[in-house]
Amino acid sequence: MGKRNSQKKNAAMLDSDDTDSISSSSSSVRFTNMVELGTEEREVDKDTMLDQWLDDLYEKRGSTREKALTSIIEAFNSSLQHEFIEKKFATLLHQCLTSVKKGSAKEVALASHAIGLLALTTGPGEKAQEILEESFSPISEALRLRPEMSKTSSLLECLAVITFVGGEGPEQTEKSMNIMWQVAHPKLGTNVSSSKTPPAVITMVVSAWSFLLTTLDGWALNPKTWQESVSYFSTLLDKDDRLLRIAAGEALALIFEIGSLEKFCGEANVSTNTPIEEGKDSRNLMHMHGLRNKVLGQVRVFAAEASSKGTAKKDLNTQKNTFRDILDFLEVFCHGKIGKKMPCNFLVIRNALQLYKSW
Repeated sequence: MGKRNSQKKNAAMLDSDDTDSISSSSSSVRFTNMVELGTEEREVDKDTMLDQWLDDLYEKRGSTREKALTSIIEAFNSSLQHEFIEKKFATLLHQCLTSVKKGSAKEVALASHAIGLLALTTGPGEKAQEILEESFSPISEALRLRPEMSKTSSLLECLAVITFVGGEGPEQTEKSMNIMWQVAHPKLGTNVSSSKTPPAVITMVVSAWSFLLTTLDGWALNPKTWQESVSYFSTLLDKDDRLLRIAAGEALALIFEIGSLEKFCGEANVSTNTPIEEGKDSRNLMHMHGLRNKVLGQVRVFAAEASSKGTAKKDLNTQKNTFRDILDFLEVFCHGKIGKKMPCNFLVIRNALQLYKSW
């Protein structure tokens, strides 16, 4: 009798355990389903919001468009939006370019950022090429009108990013570089302001220009372009702004690294040149030697510059360290001295990555 009661008690305990196990398993399944459902709802909600923000870009009120662009940028920064881009790529690009053409300085800056993120999200390919081709004219026009500094910087950053991602050949890259060049060194016309370009904007131009230069073969650029750039960057080394000096110094070192003197002077080694052409090439070569020596002298001064009253120690140390690297490279390049030859395209790319880290 006692044995039978014990068996009933054990059976009851087993039934209770099974019930608890089933209950626990059911709860786990329900919880998993709830999580999955919640995730799906959030995804649907996010897609719905992206559609709404895209619709808001058609609104007449500028503040509404600015808010929509800000939300789109945040969405792209938080996660990859491949499905949205597959469906709405052309519409988003068109509306962002409309903002570049007609929007306020803030709206242009936001639209430029969105276009850059769009290119980075699509990656190299047909869509990135389309972004670059469609953006050339609006960005060039917006830059040509000499807008506010924040607007100009955003447009330059955007142009550098979309060219890096979408540029398929040296012609497209050089076209972007020429657009940038006109910002720092404009050819005045009826629709171009003659106001002085701020040092911060020129620094941005030089950094973006140098970044794109690292993607080109030295022979891709016209020799006249090389000579003009060396002369111009040499004059920037004499400016008071330290960040501008550093950008110009790195650009010059990069130019000397990827381009031999023959490239500066064109087809200097072609035997079919006439005596007049050979004489011209010889003069060009002497001119470039002179520029090179001038640059080397300027770099030596900045690599050893002593601090003075009112000089920020951090800025001075940054300048000295950068120009010491540049000097070490140039002395190896120009005179064959033994040293640690740091590739200058590494310096430019390192700084460009810091510059574009927000993308």
